[in-house]
Amino acid sequence: MKDVYILGIESSCDETSASIIKNGIEEISTVVATQMDIHKVYGGVVPEIASRNHVENITLVIEEALSKANLKIDDIDAIGVTYGPGLIGSLLIGLQAAKTISFLYDKPLIPVHHIAGHIYANRLVSEFEFPLIALVVSGGHTDLIYMDRDYSFKKIGGTLDDAVGEAYDKVAKIMGLDYPGGPIIDDLSLKGEDTYDLPIPLDDDSNNFSFSGLKSAVVNLVHNEKQRGNIINEANLSKSFQERVIHILTKKTMRVLKKYNVSTLLLAGGVSANSGLRDKFIKLCSDNNINLVIPPLKYCTDNAAMIGAAAYYAYQSGLQSDLLLNASATSSLEKEGA
Repeated sequence: MKDVYILGIESSCDETSASIIKNGIEEISTVVATQMDIHKVYGGVVPEIASRNHVENITLVIEEALSKANLKIDDIDAIGVTYGPGLIGSLLIGLQAAKTISFLYDKPLIPVHHIAGHIYANRLVSEFEFPLIALVVSGGHTDLIYMDRDYSFKKIGGTLDDAVGEAYDKVAKIMGLDYPGGPIIDDLSLKGEDTYDLPIPLDDDSNNFSFSGLKSAVVNLVHNEKQRGNIINEANLSKSFQERVIHILTKKTMRVLKKYNVSTLLLAGGVSANSGLRDKFIKLCSDNNINLVIPPLKYCTDNAAMIGAAAYYAYQSGLQSDLLLNASATSSLEKEGA
């Protein structure tokens, strides 16, 4: 059987990335041009600045990815690209590059939903055993996805307001911490104790999440403590906040696994790099005979390897697009695949 090489392109937010993936499971090369230091001074991603940097970097990362793989564009079988969701200006840069290559070299154009990419980052480290549940936790998403076969997605729960990664960054900002706040809070929590009385967010029988109330509770706590002239213990507040987040994410996910009689769980998205969340799921899944698949840290944040992996399975299922494919700031994962 002929090997299939996919060129993956990712530019949904502030990372410009290109990758060569072989047969959907082997990373041949990946290049990521990050803008983290650029946006750090603003306390978050500035869309216009992100778009301009993508324009400067997109050709360079594609050329470097091909060079590192020792391949030419003629060796590539298809082009996989993130079309959404994400920052519309950022998405358009990667999408235009992919469409141009597809047109010039007559290569199939494979549209990839960003969340499908995060899920299929796990395929680079493990086979998928269906049915499975994927918990996608990132700056823009907190979703529970049911899959009974490759490239078939059913959303069975999600956040009603802030995504979990967004809540981490907002809480960090309230505490006066640097951006991105998620890794900083995670590190601080390892040094702290759970001493602050914070609510457990949306602790009900649904499969949904809500983090705006928890975020507001931290805002009020910090404000009140400052009004009283008290000093916030950053490590303890980080620990208290993270404990509530981990508690509700693990509680509802484990309940969903039991409800759907599923024995495989995938973690996906940037927040899957959180050490506290990973450790808790490792213990719970071990205790409950659940097969847990967690991507290596390099595949947690945005990268084109995950897009190339997802594109392979989309390609195998017959999912292709013409050159009218447009970027979408918001798009439903459930519309993808079979």
